[in-house]
Amino acid sequence: MTVGAGRAGRATPPPRRRDAQRNWELLVAAAHEVFTEQGLEAPLDVIARRAGVGNATLYRHFPSRATLIDAVFHDQLTGTMAVGDRVRNAPDAWTGLNEYLGAVFDTLAADRGTNDLMTTHVRGVDVLEDVHAHNRRTVEFLLGRGRDEGTVRADVTTEDVLFALAALGRAVPALTAATTPDAWRRPLALLLDSLRPPRSTATPSPPLPEPALTAEQLGEVLAELGPHRAARG
Repeated sequence: MTVGAGRAGRATPPPRRRDAQRNWELLVAAAHEVFTEQGLEAPLDVIARRAGVGNATLYRHFPSRATLIDAVFHDQLTGTMAVGDRVRNAPDAWTGLNEYLGAVFDTLAADRGTNDLMTTHVRGVDVLEDVHAHNRRTVEFLLGRGRDEGTVRADVTTEDVLFALAALGRAVPALTAATTPDAWRRPLALLLDSLRPPRSTATPSPPLPEPALTAEQLGEVLAELGPHRAARG
């Protein structure tokens, strides 16, 4: 998963005229709706139409797709970093890892735009670069602490975990669309359990969250993970 602060604390933009401020807010709201529905590659003219403004107005406020994405998702992404800071002080690494990844996957499940942003690489979105770096440091810290506490296997690397999280996170929209909003909890629990050292028969693994996927639901999820649908106007 490509999920520090530095650039995340943006400079306060200069005051706008009332009509310009209103257009800015309309564009951000419309972009969030369209990105949620169609992903981050949605046509910008669709966003302008939904906001009720012309393309020139959109580009005057947001000269690139990256600047628009940053405005739409900045607060949501920086919230992830706040969770990462908090879980580093969890009573133990395993509790912190569960809380952190649960919060991250809640965000991934929120909408398709956020999922696209956090599970792929979008160049030019400053806050995203900060979130990626902060996420890596948080996972690395918790894994290292877990090794010291004996709750994380010694041979797992940060990159192993980030790759697995990205792959699973990418499937979340399709999974939740075919099942329930928190259907990601079961595969995430399986993934987390794979990070533990080998257990003896005296300490079996905890039960997995319910429900398990049906064969029909799995087929629907895999169909949604096919080539990205063309953006709709």
